[in-house]
Formats: sequence, C-alpha cells, structure tokens
Amino acid sequence: MPICLSFLPTDPVACADRGAEGGYFMSMISARIERLPFARFHVHLLLMGGLGYLFDAMDAAVLAFILPVLRTAWGLTNVETGVLGSSTFVGYLFGALLAGTLGDLIGRRAVMMSALALYSVASLVSAAVDSWPAFFAARVVAGMGTGAESAIIAPYLAEFVARRYRGAFTGALAGFFSFGFVAAALLGYFIVPAYDNGWRIVLIITAVPVVMLLWWRRSLPESPRWLESRGRAKEAEAVLDRIEAVFAREGRVLPAPVPEPALPAVSSGTLLSNFAALLAGRQARITTMTWIMWLSITFSYYSFFVWIPGLLVQNGMSITKSFGYSLAMYCAQVPGYFTAAFFNERIGRQATIATYMLLGGVSALGLAFAKSDGEIMTAGLLLSFFMNGTYAGVYAYTAEVFPTSIRTTGAGLASAIGRIGAIAAPILVGYLYPNFGFAGVFGVTTSVLLIGALTVVLMGVPTRGRSLEEIASKTA
Repeated sequence: MPICLSFLPTDPVACADRGAEGGYFMSMISARIERLPFARFHVHLLLMGGLGYLFDAMDAAVLAFILPVLRTAWGLTNVETGVLGSSTFVGYLFGALLAGTLGDLIGRRAVMMSALALYSVASLVSAAVDSWPAFFAARVVAGMGTGAESAIIAPYLAEFVARRYRGAFTGALAGFFSFGFVAAALLGYFIVPAYDNGWRIVLIITAVPVVMLLWWRRSLPESPRWLESRGRAKEAEAVLDRIEAVFAREGRVLPAPVPEPALPAVSSGTLLSNFAALLAGRQARITTMTWIMWLSITFSYYSFFVWIPGLLVQNGMSITKSFGYSLAMYCAQVPGYFTAAFFNERIGRQATIATYMLLGGVSALGLAFAKSDGEIMTAGLLLSFFMNGTYAGVYAYTAEVFPTSIRTTGAGLASAIGRIGAIAAPILVGYLYPNFGFAGVFGVTTSVLLIGALTVVLMGVPTRGRSLEEIASKTA
C-alpha cells in the first residue's frame, strides 16, 4: 500500500489524512516499474506500439498518391480534391482529442484497441466506395482512428518504461512513422499505377495487417500507473505481478524497489475537470508550452513539405517531381527520428527538440536558395532529417509533462491543436507566396520554428533522468 506524504522540497513527512492538501503518496507501483531493466518485454511494447504508428503514417502518406487517380476517375474539381485531401486531418484532429479525453476516463488500453479497429474498418470501407462524398466520410472516420492511435500510444506505453531509457524508447516508438512513409511511397509508385484499381489495393494493404496487430495487442495490460491514479491499486499490483513473473522466468533478479512520490489517487474524473486541471496552477504553463510546440512544428512541417516541392517546380527545379527525390526525402526520416531518440537521453528532450527545430529552419533556408539539383537534394535531405527528428523529441516530451490522471487528455489536446497548424499551413502559404514570394514563405515558417524552440526551452521543464511522478510533482 502507498504511504501518504506531505511533499516538501527537502523533507517529506508523513501525513495523517490520505486526502490532506498537498499530500503525496510514496508509490510502490512506480517504484516497481522504475526498477525494471530494458528487456524483451519492452521490445514487444516497442514493436506493438511502433507498428501502429507505421500504419498511421502509411494511411496519411498514401492519400497523396491516391488523389491524382481519384481526380481523374471521378472527374473531381480542385475544390473537391482539396476537400478529400483534408479528410485525414479533420478526422485526426477529432480522433486525437477524443482519445486523449477517454484515455484518462476509461483507460488507455480500451481506447488504443478501439482506435486501431476503427481505422481498419473505415479504411476497408474507403477502398470499396465509388463516390467522393462517401470516400471523404470514410477517410474522416479512418483519420479519427489514426489520430486516436497516435495520441494514445506514446503516453500509454511510456508509463511502462523506467526513467533511464524512457526518452529513447518513446523517441524510437515515434521513429516507426518513418517506416510507414517509406512504405507508402513504394506502394504509391509501384502499386497504384500498376492496376486499374491500384488505389483500392493499396488501401486494403494498409488496413488488413492491422487485424493481426490487434490480435497481438490483445495481451497488452492496462497501465499500472493509470490504475493506481484511479484508486485501483490491487489491479495495478496484479499487472506488475504478471510483468515481473516474465522477468523471473528469464532469470533476471530485480533490485529492491525505491518508493516514488505520487499524486493522490482520483476515484473518478470528468471531462471538464480534466480540462480544467490542464490550466490550473503551474500546469497551465506546461500545457501552453505543449500547444505552442505542437503548433509550431506541425505548421512548419506541412508548410515545407506540402508547398516547397510545388514552389520549386514553378521555379524550374523539376527534380522535386522525381521518384528518387521523394523516396530520398522519406528515407531521410529514418535516421532523423532515431538519432533524435538517442539524443533524448544524451542531452534531454528540450535541447533535442530546440536543436532539431533550429537546424530544420536552417535547412529550409538552404532549400529556398538552392540553385542546382545537387543543392536541392542535399538541403531537402537535411530538412527531412531534422523536421522529422523533431517529432521524436516532441512525442517523448509530451508523454512526460502531464500528471498520470490527465496525461492522455493533455497529450491528445496538444496533438489536436497541432492539427490546426497542419490545416492552416496550406492556406497561409497559399496567401504568402503570391504576395511576398519565397522570402515571405520561408521567413514566416522559420520564425514559427524559432518561436517553438524558444518556448520549449524557456517554458518547459527538464524530464531526463526523472520518473513521471517526480516530473508531475514539479508541475503540480
């Protein structure tokens, strides 16, 4: 059973009343998780979560290869094509928001399983329709599934991982997005144009394997930290008993647990109270920081990668229309994500995010002033490397800076707000370029990146080497 404490900066003392103001518990649940070494159990978590991100990325990226086919086959106007292109973003926004709120209210595992099933079914439906309104509706629902999956996985699985490798684990988890983009490019170039119904085949390919992933994920337990935060300590202990039994069968001897200070359990919560908690006290600064961080990276990312190729083509740089260029951009994501995952633990999440943001902005300026195919390729590779690598820090950091009782609400809301940046980017860039040219486009986007980097450094809190409970105690 946890021991109730009144948590002081230098001298925790026992408190008589469980509900006393300022009271913290010395959590044995957290202590048992923190003593676990990285082992096969965590590899399985990484693969089960990472494969979900892989299919999320495939779903988002493959639409760019499908839309030109649908435009011709269904005789779509520019407006109708644009509406279809926005379908995933619209669904993603609502899916992330819904998953975050439900993850704290009913549990992480149920939301994760439901999100993946929703995506799989909706994607199969979208492969079978014959009109753009039906396709739009199916893609919005599929986007809700991928948005929910993306928002819930990192905070859910981070709760199983000890502080000494949590940043690298969550960053590597996000790295599976890169494999999905590469796979989407290969499917888009080799399957879509090869068959009359190639676009349907691709959508089926992205949906059917998810059923097998769902079957594999059925063995995932609920988060012990979430169970404890809801006053369900016995269930949390049972989950950890099963996890520790796996380590025992592998012959691993675990050290004695060192109790961690944790916030008091909340027997029930509501949607409104959880949102209110995000903006209460010191937590308000952290919440605001995550909103600006997500807005800045997502706005800049989609400004660069949606508009830059087209703008370069208008200026005579046709290399950006080649398969080799596109595939290289996707492949550069892989080392971008995984180097950032490494630096998450070496220099901390804040420094990793800020550094990769700033270097992404420098790369974008290099691309803006590139004059030859070689310069465009080099700058484009660096841009993809740093902009995608930033997300390895962003996903890891967002999963850490909220208390357990509101962790997925905070992460889901920040992710949803980031989608606003994705939706606004094409609109704003479309206005800037005719009026201010390349300088206006790159000036605004790099300025946004700079604001995001400064916000993370100045408003964030250090998380490297700290347990989730210790981080929460600094922001409560």
